[in-house]
Amino acid sequence: MDAFTARLLQRIKTTESDLSRARDEGDDFLVEVEQGELDDLRRLAAEHGVEVGATSV
Repeated sequence: MDAFTARLLQRIKTTESDLSRARDEGDDFLVEVEQGELDDLRRLAAEHGVEVGATSV
């Protein structure tokens, strides 16, 4: 796995965690921010052929 792929997957994992935390805390604004970031990261992964596993979020 190259550095780009590893970093991208790590960012996705971190963002999923942050999204989950925002949902648990009931912070609707932060949920929107984190969901947007996650959508962007997943799109970037798809554009570069990086397979992202199923997520719990």
